[in-house]
Amino acid sequence: MTLATDSLRVGQTAPEFSAEAVVDQEFKTVKLSDYRGKYVVLFFYPLDFTFVCPTEITAFSDRHADFKAINTEILGVSVDSVFSHLAWIQSDRKTGGVGDLNYPLVADIKKEISAAYNVLDPDAGIALRGLFIIDKDGVIQHATINNLSFGRSVDETLRVLQAIQHVQSHPDEVCPAGWQPGDKTMTPDPVKSKDFFAAV
Repeated sequence: MTLATDSLRVGQTAPEFSAEAVVDQEFKTVKLSDYRGKYVVLFFYPLDFTFVCPTEITAFSDRHADFKAINTEILGVSVDSVFSHLAWIQSDRKTGGVGDLNYPLVADIKKEISAAYNVLDPDAGIALRGLFIIDKDGVIQHATINNLSFGRSVDETLRVLQAIQHVQSHPDEVCPAGWQPGDKTMTPDPVKSKDFFAAV
C-alpha cells in the first residue's frame, strides 16, 4: 500500500468537498464549507455492511448530542454510494445495520475526498480509518489514521475536541496529557509551568 507523500498536516486548511450524502434518510448535497463557524469531526471508514464500521458509526450517532452541545457536527465518509448508505441505515442494528443516524453519511464514490485527505488505500480501493477534527475556521487541528482492523474511541475524540476548544479560547494555556474539562492546565512558560508540576 502506498499513500501520497504530500499528506495533510495539522494546521493546514481542510480540503473543501461537495458530495451527496444521506441525511435523515434523504439524499442531500453536503459541503464542508457549509459547516464553517462550527467544529467538524470528519471520519472515514472502509465500507458499509462490514464489521468494525457499524460499531463506530452507531457509537458516534449515540453521542451526537454531546458533540452538538459544543458546537460540533459529525460527518462520516466512505467510498460507497448513497444507495448503499441508505440501505445500511434502513437495516436494523441487530442485523449489522446502523439504523437511523444523527449525522450525514457522505458518499465518496469517486474516491476524491478520501484521496484529498490522504486516507485512500489505492490497492484496496477503500479508505483507512482516518479521523480529522476541523476547527470553526476550517483548519485541521487533529488527525489520526487507524488500520482497518480496529475502531476508534468516541470518548477520546470528544476529549481531544474539548482540549482543542479550551486552548483556542484560552491561548495562554496548554493542556497536559489526559486533560479533561475541569482539570488543571499549564502555562507554557519555563517558570510558570512549575506551578503545574508542583501541584501534581
